[in-house]
Amino acid sequence: NYLNINKKIKRFFDFCFGSIILLSILPILFIISFLIKISSSGPIFFMQDRCGINGKVFKMYKFRTMYFDPKTSYKKLKQAQINDKRVTKIGRFLRKYSLDELPQLINVIKGEMSLVGPRPHAVEHNDYYRKIITGYMQRYSTLPGMTGLAQTSGARGETKDVEDM
Repeated sequence: NYLNINKKIKRFFDFCFGSIILLSILPILFIISFLIKISSSGPIFFMQDRCGINGKVFKMYKFRTMYFDPKTSYKKLKQAQINDKRVTKIGRFLRKYSLDELPQLINVIKGEMSLVGPRPHAVEHNDYYRKIITGYMQRYSTLPGMTGLAQTSGARGETKDVEDM
């Protein structure tokens, strides 16, 4: 089957290229980890449930860019905004250059994500948007990606309007 062959080629490419990138930037990842650890308390990584292919939930890895508050309930997700006071100084730099996304290479190697595909949204966002946007869940008919059409078109960060979704 032509589609299955294409999926296997894409998976092979994602695994090989993701592994090469991850190994080559390992020193940078250690430096970022160190800077996060000395600049604020809390874990180095932020892990959040995201929806993957066919709606399967997985933990997506990112570098933590916000101050850590163990008392905060993550059940009510508040999307980050421009000039968000919760973002650390190191976090602001990481977000500006999308360095906080680099741990997602682990998700790519595990087969939960692809290098390119629709960005995975938080489970809470899916529950909201699928009720108000027709066809919203079609995005999960393929592997989510570290980068997608919206990011390559300059649409990144806060989404204020439903029409932008």
